[in-house]
This record gives sequence, C-alpha cells and structure tokens, in this order.
Amino acid sequence: MTAPDPQAAGRRTADELVRRLAEDDTAGAEELLAGIPEIRDLVFVGAGLTSIARTEGRRLPPAQRAQASTRQLRLGSARDANRDDPEGLRAWLLRAAEEVLLIRRQRAVADRFAG
Repeated sequence: MTAPDPQAAGRRTADELVRRLAEDDTAGAEELLAGIPEIRDLVFVGAGLTSIARTEGRRLPPAQRAQASTRQLRLGSARDANRDDPEGLRAWLLRAAEEVLLIRRQRAVADRFAG
C-alpha cells in the first residue's frame, strides 16, 4: 500500500477551505482546520493555498498583481512567525484562504471593466 500524497491532500483541503469561506461558512472552515493536528499537514494546506493565490494572481491587472504579491510576502512572514504553533498556522491558513477570495473578487471586477 502506498502512502497518501500529502501535497495532493493539502491542495484538496485548501480547495475545501476556500469553498467553505466563499460560502460564508467560517465555522466550517475553522472546524476543517481544527481537524488537522500536524504542523506538516497544515503547511501542505498552506502550499496549496499559495499555489492557488499565485496562479490566480497572475491573471490580475499589473497594479492588483503587485498588491497581491506584497500581501503574499506578508502572509509568508505570518507563516514563518508561527512555524511551530499549530494555532498560529491555522490563523495563517484562514488569512491565506481569504486572500484567494480577495484575488477572485478583484479579478471579477477587472474582467467586468475589461470586457
């Protein structure tokens, strides 16, 4: 039997976290994260969120893309400050998922003005 792919599991959890927050289910998002006890697994969720944010951020107009990049750097600092604290990492993950939603809202606005 092969071990589960932690990267894929992290990405699936990241997608689920963003989905719950998009549905305004903060309690569900917090419950999802509370069910992840290991720092390693929390970091894989963060990697999934970072991937989503960077991929979607590349599609923003230049000014918003620069702002998103700056916010990503700040989120990285928050992650680093909490690297040994599961609760701090959970707070970081919520902020990172909210960042994905912000990027999506900005993109929707930009698309309306461009098209």
